Amino acid sequence: MVLTMRADSVQTDMSFGRERSHVSSNALEQRLGPVVEAYDRQGTHRTGTDVDHRSAEWLAGYARQLGVEAALEPFALNRIDPQSCFLRLADRCIGGVPLFDAAFTDTEGVRGRLGALGSNAEIAVAATEPFTLMEPQKEQSNAVVAARQSRHKAVILLTRGSKPGLFLLNAPSFRTPCGPPMLQVSSAESQWLKEQAVAHTQATVVATVKHTATQAFNVTAKIPGSDPGLPPLVIMTPRSGWWQCASERGGGLACWLEAMRVLASGKPARDCFFVACSGHELGFLGIDAYLRTRPDLIKRAYQWIHFCANIGAPRQANHIHASGDGVEQWAAAIMSKEELTVSATARRGSVPRGEAAALHRGGGRYVALVCGTEVFHHPADRWPDAIDVALLTRYAKAFANGALQLASRAM
Repeated sequence: MVLTMRADSVQTDMSFGRERSHVSSNALEQRLGPVVEAYDRQGTHRTGTDVDHRSAEWLAGYARQLGVEAALEPFALNRIDPQSCFLRLADRCIGGVPLFDAAFTDTEGVRGRLGALGSNAEIAVAATEPFTLMEPQKEQSNAVVAARQSRHKAVILLTRGSKPGLFLLNAPSFRTPCGPPMLQVSSAESQWLKEQAVAHTQATVVATVKHTATQAFNVTAKIPGSDPGLPPLVIMTPRSGWWQCASERGGGLACWLEAMRVLASGKPARDCFFVACSGHELGFLGIDAYLRTRPDLIKRAYQWIHFCANIGAPRQANHIHASGDGVEQWAAAIMSKEELTVSATARRGSVPRGEAAALHRGGGRYVALVCGTEVFHHPADRWPDAIDVALLTRYAKAFANGALQLASRAM
């Protein structure tokens, strides 16, 4: 079922109407900043929640204001809602969030001695790796892999990042959970918990959840080209995550909308498809659902543009992951027009982050843009501190005008 947005179906809190593509940077900042602010204000963007549903309607409403027909395309999931989730020991109770693609406990939890990962302790204490721009999925390696394969009854994961706090891990194995119950807790507890592990302190881990059969939505749109026989251009971005995700998701959504605005007024030669996927943090459920109904699109598309994560995060480098030299050179050229330098490029043939991995496996022509961040998967990823609107504007303008260039090519 596809739900097409009617003109009167959604009210939004700002105008995002048609304008000429050549607008001042100040005008663009005034348009894009409120997009990120509104997205942040909606709340926690976990897949399949009420916030996620309202956010889908909000995004489709913006597309409608551009004169673009938008649709909500549902896909099914078994939503996980954490209930009682904590570690109790030494007269303390430390709250946490379970790993969504591992096992869970019953209400009694798991009781036993704390110890190091790989020891004979019933409950292991381990630390995750922090996110880095140059090492995709590093946070999912080493200790997390070992914990999944361990015989511990439960594992405490001390999540690490650029500061103390709760940096949640995505759930790449959401469809096929594996490993013992794993409770993610703030790295602010690291020193004390490591001391308790050395002392083999008795502890109890509880990680109970509620499962709800529901659905989530991809937001899709199409701008028809003058020659439908040409291979289409596809522009995509994720739209779900663990927290408010102002920079992680908001920057990409702002770029996605700006590309839509420029293409809607630019009369492209080729069809232009847009998809903003839910399900990002749960094994990329959304892009898989989108491609299931379009099995030929990966290779049929002239090019895919993927706004990956953290676009517009202040004082951060960027990283371009492209399927080939020509696409990479195109990205560098359009960025240079806005005085943006490519900080790093991926090794040719390597698997990209996020939803673009499906394009890579399917042999598509793509480019994915990701930027660094100090608050990846952390509740401090909030408007306005997590976004440099002037920087975001330069990325949005570069890729929107670049998309129009691609869409106007009759080849």
